Amino acid sequence: MEGLTSTYDYSYSFGTETPEDSCPTVELPYKDIILPALYATVFLVGTVGNALLIAALLFKQRVQRLIDIFIVNLAMSNFIFLITLPLWVDKEIYSGVWRSGSFLCKGSSYIISVNMHCSIFLLTCMSNDRYLAIMHPAVARRIRSKHYAIIVCICVWILSCLLGLPTLLSREVRRYDDNPYCVDKETTFTQKIGSLLLLILGFFVPLFSILTFYCCITRKLCVHYQKSGKHDKKLRKSIKIVFIVVIAFVLSWAPFNVFKFLALMSHIQDLKPPFCLPYKIAHLGMELGGPLAFVDSCTNPFICYYFDDYIRRAMNKCTLLYIKGNSLGTSLDTSDTLFTAFVHGEDASRRRRRSVSF
Repeated sequence: MEGLTSTYDYSYSFGTETPEDSCPTVELPYKDIILPALYATVFLVGTVGNALLIAALLFKQRVQRLIDIFIVNLAMSNFIFLITLPLWVDKEIYSGVWRSGSFLCKGSSYIISVNMHCSIFLLTCMSNDRYLAIMHPAVARRIRSKHYAIIVCICVWILSCLLGLPTLLSREVRRYDDNPYCVDKETTFTQKIGSLLLLILGFFVPLFSILTFYCCITRKLCVHYQKSGKHDKKLRKSIKIVFIVVIAFVLSWAPFNVFKFLALMSHIQDLKPPFCLPYKIAHLGMELGGPLAFVDSCTNPFICYYFDDYIRRAMNKCTLLYIKGNSLGTSLDTSDTLFTAFVHGEDASRRRRRSVSF
């Protein structure tokens, strides 16, 4: 059955009457061992990293920069998704058997869909913000504010939740050989076309917009460098973190969604032997791309920490304050010494150079 083998069909519904009935696919070897270990690692690393990032910016620093509003919302989206991963760890350990009930089957699939849409829409907004700041600074000065960023993020969450509704409605628990599986309901031809349009509008159109923004920004920077005769370090830093996060998202989610597009086309065309190769390639690509997409949710805290001096200081302070507050005896004294040295070092560093400005 299609629902049992399309392991990573979390965002769009294919239905059960598919080319798979006549085009058997190849399953990945040892995935019941590799995937649980991978998902457990992503869960542990991602929840700690995103929680620290949220705490550092939202509670410690009180969100001083406009770009941090988008970063916090991105971290919150990833964190909400990550808390559902233990359900999928359990599913993979038991070879696809879903033991968590119908509500969590629908809910966890819905959260994954919302997370993907929310992530790419937030990245689109961040890229557009950089585009306005560099290409149209006069316009940017009028509209770029924390109030503007908060309204945009609220709209992104509402839109993402709405676009995730097809997933919520399409997933169900169905029994095969007395075992429950979290699968998709049967779909009509019209529903398959709708899934294809949703994929295009919810992923490929925003991705094209992001690439367009950065092509324009890159061209503008090249002209600026040619006229100035030197590279503007501050200008380059102002777009670096957004660009790196976008690249990580594209590398993580693009393979899965490209192969999902091919799979949807195969379902619409209702392929039969000997024309099974496109469907088999699409299915194998989704099998390989699904785990890669999940990994994206734990990469952003590391990217922000490594490439953004402001976020790195905020996360370091948050971590050291936590250690200081939970240590006893000599451990408390050591943490206090480390924290004092860290603060003095940061003060000296700030006197030597200005922090990254977004």
